[in-house]
Amino acid sequence: MTQARPAAPTSQRFCVLGPLTAEAGDRPLPLGPPKQRLVLAVLLSRANTAVPVELLTDAVWPEEPPRTARKNLQVYVCALRTLLGRRDDPDRLVHSAGGYLLRIAEPELDVLQFRALARAGRSAADRGALAPAARLLRQALDLWQGPPLADLRRSPAVQAEADRLEARCLGVHEDWAETELELGNATAVAEELADLAERHPLRERLQAARMNALHQSGRQAEALAVYDTHRQLLARELGLEPSPALTDRYRLLLARGRTRPATGRTARASAAATLLPADTADFTGRTDELHELVAELGESGGRVTLLSGPAGSGKTALAVHAAHLLADRFPDGRLLLRLRADDGTPRPLPELLDELAALTGRLDLNDGPTPDPGDPDRAAALWRASLAGRRMLLVLDDAANESVVRALLPGSGRSSVLVTSRSQLAGLTAVHRITVPPLTPAEALDLLGRITGPGRTGADRAAAARIVDACGLLPLAVRVAGARLAVLRHLPLAEYAARLEDPTGALDELVAGDVTVRARLDSGWHDLPPQGRLALARLATLPLALLFTLPEAATALGRPEHLALRTLEALTDTGAVTSPTGEVTAHAALYALPRLTHLHAREHATTLTTPSLT
Repeated sequence: MTQARPAAPTSQRFCVLGPLTAEAGDRPLPLGPPKQRLVLAVLLSRANTAVPVELLTDAVWPEEPPRTARKNLQVYVCALRTLLGRRDDPDRLVHSAGGYLLRIAEPELDVLQFRALARAGRSAADRGALAPAARLLRQALDLWQGPPLADLRRSPAVQAEADRLEARCLGVHEDWAETELELGNATAVAEELADLAERHPLRERLQAARMNALHQSGRQAEALAVYDTHRQLLARELGLEPSPALTDRYRLLLARGRTRPATGRTARASAAATLLPADTADFTGRTDELHELVAELGESGGRVTLLSGPAGSGKTALAVHAAHLLADRFPDGRLLLRLRADDGTPRPLPELLDELAALTGRLDLNDGPTPDPGDPDRAAALWRASLAGRRMLLVLDDAANESVVRALLPGSGRSSVLVTSRSQLAGLTAVHRITVPPLTPAEALDLLGRITGPGRTGADRAAAARIVDACGLLPLAVRVAGARLAVLRHLPLAEYAARLEDPTGALDELVAGDVTVRARLDSGWHDLPPQGRLALARLATLPLALLFTLPEAATALGRPEHLALRTLEALTDTGAVTSPTGEVTAHAALYALPRLTHLHAREHATTLTTPSLT
């Protein structure tokens, strides 16, 4: 596109950083009918640049331009030339080989002033002149009068220009926030970014600035909650994890929180904070389990409840949903602690205690000497003592074993703990256990429809039923399938169902971004001891999706029935094997491998070298 030298300043003034307006002196200029305003909006958005006729036509007639579109466009341009002062400045709005070009001087157009102030502010920041930089960036932001071109966004072309302007504004907001934070003005930044970060929750640089501002303002718990909410949103909406840079920032804030323990009122305010991931907007089913869970935890306090079930069965979503419903029962706070790292490996107890200290403002731990980092037993004792007299709900997510859970249990008092685990954690006593089964077919169809749109699943309900059945009715798999279908709008449900029903490629199809069902199954596989993996691989030689008996399991395992029963019980404890038929004798019981666990074990069977189960 042709670039032009801007015109000399006049008494006219145009604004696009808000509703489209124009003035000559102190007198507003009548901008004409809507289509003429659309033409002016695009020309101003690309001031001093030739705008192709095709782009202007698309802006005015986004659906189907009339045969007279070019002539009508010429009429609108002619009227604008008259409005802008054709006689005084005939070169103000001209037609060139590249299209129509509107010459505007910087003082005449707010967006040109905005860009100049932003450039000057960034340049000052690069030179280390932070105070002038913050002032210039603030002046740029003060030019905004609301959403740009808000009155004309029905045109997709204008909407695109407005989105581009808003993206630039967000960048300047981030520059300003980071500069003010370097100057030590964290409170002002925290207040300024509160609404902005909520309107743009997926913008990581903005969330990072807000985290830093809250941390520097002494609001440590809120700073850490920003990260966790953002992490959950990325996973739910895009199937992504936060960038390594933002994760490193989160860990740095945790470390800083350990070196600056909160005291007095700050500590108690932090303890009462809600440090839960956002609730699942499309939470589906689980009526009986949810009723039992809320009833159990809503009693007098001091309860420990375990949610157990296969990988991907929705234990965490159920725990978080219940914790949100129980807000009034736990006035001293509700928080979730992840017991595994991102790669699925269990986190060490000292690291977990450090995070709890940071998340809760260390509660009353600051009243005594800081425990030796090499003495986790003392740190755990202080953590338990800090809960005395409080009523908190602690969600311990994805426990790998009993030992870490025991160290974090309150021991006495009115605080309650909700644990999620693939294992039954049989070594824990005085625990109320709730098994989280797969969804019912109706619930799974409902969930798939919420993600892809009910119209799509309703158009081929039989294929949708095949999809959820091939997902083993597991919420994680259904969500991943739904997210994949939401992106691949052209993919017929029947074709996708056929892909999932193919045992050789089903797990390859359950991928949405960097969220994969296989990764969750890998974590469960690596939790098993070598003999457990071998046993699971041998059971995977049984027919897919069929229940099997103890004698059939013994044959597959190559073991006597009494030893095969021990193996089945051990695998049932880990969630790898289920027994859906209820309480019957061991020889009459029927067992099952969840479909996706079955396929995953088959994949790994060829990699095993252990010769014997003994």
